[in-house]
Amino acid sequence: MVAARRTFEGVLPLASMQRLRGSLADTEGNAHVEIEFDHDALRIPYMELRIEAKLPLTCQRSLQRFVYPVQMVQRLGLIRDEAEEEALPEGYEALLVGDDGMLRPADVVEDELILAVPVVPVSPDTDLVDSDWGAPEEEVERANPFAALSALKDKQK
Repeated sequence: MVAARRTFEGVLPLASMQRLRGSLADTEGNAHVEIEFDHDALRIPYMELRIEAKLPLTCQRSLQRFVYPVQMVQRLGLIRDEAEEEALPEGYEALLVGDDGMLRPADVVEDELILAVPVVPVSPDTDLVDSDWGAPEEEVERANPFAALSALKDKQK
């Protein structure tokens, strides 16, 4: 694909991504993908991904479903040995390709979407929990374990 400078464009259903499913609220939707194979000016083979998706996630503040938009462009330098990773220019991520040179583009797209999911998904429409559930200031002061030490220090002076 690199030698032929191929470009592929298509749609992958979120339901087909088995490893991503556990992070999603449901599997409705698709990922629009464009994949380009080529060499750069330094003759480094690469795979460039352009992915647009709307991932259905569960907000960890409100526990409601929300749609998290993902738009990414990622350039992956195709390497056959981990030692080659150091030679990749800035802006490249390494993608280790087997000895046979084969890879599954759908798996690479799924990997990138898994990395795009926030560790703690929070809908931008929710308010901060502290505004509703913040502790009163006197309770915070009372819970400070060093407050007693501070009082003893003041008495010694």
